[in-house]
Amino acid sequence: MGEAGRGTNQEQRYAEAAAEFGAALERLAGAYEPDPDRRRDLVQEIHIALWRSLARFDGRCSLRTWIYRVAHNTATSKALRPRTNAPTLVALDDSLESIAAANEEETLDRRRALERLHDLIGQLRPLDRQVMLLYLEQLDAASIAEITGLSAANVSTKVRRIKQLLIQRFHEGKRLWKALPTPRS
Repeated sequence: MGEAGRGTNQEQRYAEAAAEFGAALERLAGAYEPDPDRRRDLVQEIHIALWRSLARFDGRCSLRTWIYRVAHNTATSKALRPRTNAPTLVALDDSLESIAAANEEETLDRRRALERLHDLIGQLRPLDRQVMLLYLEQLDAASIAEITGLSAANVSTKVRRIKQLLIQRFHEGKRLWKALPTPRS
């Protein structure tokens, strides 16, 4: 295949990937970068890296796995800085289930709880954050392992431990958080 054929294939793959995974890439960038301006820049960097990488995509993994690997590598290299006071980790599944089970009258509380959970995930070490973000995107342990370079067993263990830590931190912070004044809209 000539250069023009490869470019067309790359353009088509990118257009399909951006259409299918664009919302997930936005969520991923939001988890790495809370500042709206920097988040927009990060999304742009992820899309550029994705477009460039698709020329090398050879199908040895799924396109989904490839996209997440590129996005997380880009986000990690662009948005994360070494943390001197790395926080301890927390558990997630139980918190998400209890948040999702809240009725409509608790919409505001649910939104605040999700924001709190998002903040806690943002405090995780880079690899742990990456594992949890992929887990939240409903990737299985094997896919997360392929993206991160960890074993599937290690991913499962990390997810379980991080979820426990997130639950602990969420409940500890919730008491403090509820005491704060409600922000005005």
